Amino acid sequence: MENETTTGHITRKAVLRAALAAGMAAPAVLMGVPALARTLTAGEAAPALTPECDDGDDPTPQQTEGPYFKPNSPLRTSLLESGTVGVRLTVSGYVFGLACRPIAGALLDFWQADTNGAYDNTGFRFRGHQFTDAQGAFKLSTIVPGLYPGRTRHIHVKVQAPGRPVLTTQLYFPGEPRNNTDSIFDARLLMSVRDAGAAKEAAFDFVLNVPQGPGPSPTATATTPPPGGSWAAGTAYRAGDRVTYGGPAYVCLQAHTGQAGWEPPNVPALWRAV
Repeated sequence: MENETTTGHITRKAVLRAALAAGMAAPAVLMGVPALARTLTAGEAAPALTPECDDGDDPTPQQTEGPYFKPNSPLRTSLLESGTVGVRLTVSGYVFGLACRPIAGALLDFWQADTNGAYDNTGFRFRGHQFTDAQGAFKLSTIVPGLYPGRTRHIHVKVQAPGRPVLTTQLYFPGEPRNNTDSIFDARLLMSVRDAGAAKEAAFDFVLNVPQGPGPSPTATATTPPPGGSWAAGTAYRAGDRVTYGGPAYVCLQAHTGQAGWEPPNVPALWRAV
């Protein structure tokens, strides 16, 4: 998602990102903070902007899952392992709702090709999930993925706020020649990328279809008793654990600690009915 306009004016969301990173509630004093700029090749037009988070705006565009998604990825923020080959890449950003407020505890599940353009379909190399922190931030350590026939360079991701539908999409790199020939490519999903020595740093902010008011949401008052079952918030679940909730049984797909909004029917990335 874009942090600057083509004229260099820093957008509202870029200022909010800087304020969050600085631990500040009000971003007004941060209007001078520099933002990452997309790198454009000579003659390449500035891409269309992903809609900024604000009341009434559209969320980050969805894209196809592709044939290589696997559930039950490990919980980790780094996909790097001993002997990993490739240009190091750090992807960071925030997950926002429609009112530009950060979403804590959002699930992000990443998967990508290795430097040769191959996916690990037997294990979990270059696959992993994480959750946004209290400020709605995430950070992924990985490599620049390789190319394979028919596609430009990209990273797959599923993003889900607690108790909300899953957004499945892909992230792209600016200045890639194949961006012009890939039929799936969407310029609104370009990351901001810059060199960091021999490595690269990228940034992207997701906007989920989560309605938000101008302030903290009021505490919900239950009108019906919660359904019974063995699932309980605060419990540390491991892959393969089984629970019941509201009658049906579920098996855990990914290790996590249960919390309100992540009941088995609401989070298909974590639970599957059995």
